[in-house]
Amino acid sequence: MPRKLASPTTQFASLLWAGVLGCAQLSAQHATVSAAVEQAHGVLWRSFVDSHGIIDDYVGERPTPEDCKLGKPNAIGWWSPIENGPMFTGLYLPAACERARRSGDATDKMHAGQLAQGLLKCASVSDVPGFIARGVGTDGRCHYPLGSDDQTHPWFLGLHAYFKSGLPAEKERQQIAAKVKEVAEVLQSTGWQCPCDGDFKGQYRGAYKGHLFRDAVRYLYLLRATHEITGEGIWLERYQKALVERPANASKTRAEICAEGYAFDHEAIKHIDEFQLWIYVGCQGSLAQLVKMETVETVRDRYRAGLALNARNAAAAITAHSQFDNADTKVFGNADWRAVYSTWFPQHTQEEAAKLAKIEDKAKRGERKYYEAKWMRNPLAAAVIAALGGDSARTEIHAAICHYDYSRLHMAELFFAECAYYALPEAR
Repeated sequence: MPRKLASPTTQFASLLWAGVLGCAQLSAQHATVSAAVEQAHGVLWRSFVDSHGIIDDYVGERPTPEDCKLGKPNAIGWWSPIENGPMFTGLYLPAACERARRSGDATDKMHAGQLAQGLLKCASVSDVPGFIARGVGTDGRCHYPLGSDDQTHPWFLGLHAYFKSGLPAEKERQQIAAKVKEVAEVLQSTGWQCPCDGDFKGQYRGAYKGHLFRDAVRYLYLLRATHEITGEGIWLERYQKALVERPANASKTRAEICAEGYAFDHEAIKHIDEFQLWIYVGCQGSLAQLVKMETVETVRDRYRAGLALNARNAAAAITAHSQFDNADTKVFGNADWRAVYSTWFPQHTQEEAAKLAKIEDKAKRGERKYYEAKWMRNPLAAAVIAALGGDSARTEIHAAICHYDYSRLHMAELFFAECAYYALPEAR
């Protein structure tokens, strides 16, 4: 939907927020950092946010109820336009809330509310309690049967930010608290495994009690955020117990693991700094919130240590933005996912669904998605992680934000530009 033009006062304020740093110093794409952010914002809302307030992965044909039922292109929903709805929406909503706070603009406030309702919808289209759908298809309700931990954690992160933003009225706050409690109680009952739907009912996809950094920080955040939203003491008790526990196969407590940052995961998850930083944006956001929520200084110091370490490590990946050519014409064939993933067979197990997802027509797919993922998504994700850790990489972050012509991008992860901009401390 179009965004109304900012007033001269708002435009002047934007320059102040940007530290009065012109993008012309950094890149020829935009005259100011705020201009780059406004272009990204406009493209996101015109092209990627659906009518329910859920962010699509790309512009393409929406899956039908039959597609979702049969598992086309696959039962996980990978490579479809609705693959990462709650993940993207949840990661973006804190930035939308901060934007609304800074601008005071009615449209910005409305947008934040739409995103929150989109997240609530993702948790309300299944008869399986605690299931978070990846998005919805053509009828506004159909969805793929397999969610994941990557979808569920940002769902909490986004709603938590909106809940405490001062934007929702009391009735909506109660709605959010009730749904968060419902989902959290289901996760508690499953050992913090994420439930599946449809033909996969009774199964789980993804969990939070593992031994990696991203397991520890997400699990602790989910417990503490649920306490802050519901006000129920049992969640604080569970959080405090989880802090000092050593997960299976770990020699450190969860609090100690958090201090290690994402480098702790390097052996288990390859090429984090080169390609996988996007899955750590939510972890860094969780650490930042844990710093704010924690009252015990020794524990808070561990969170601060992990936050700072992640910011320093990720900052080195920001400059890869310069490898992205805005005039690149590689084919983004993924938009026609039916043609690229034309092979189909019934999937009776999650393993079969993952196997099907690997079968593609590479010639029709093209190389543009990988190109954007490596040279746009990863540098901007790095920028968010660095920004959440403080102000030291502001120049590099602004340079990355300014580099892209957002009107030419095919993937919704351009929203990381706004996330980075609004995560930076507000310039005074």
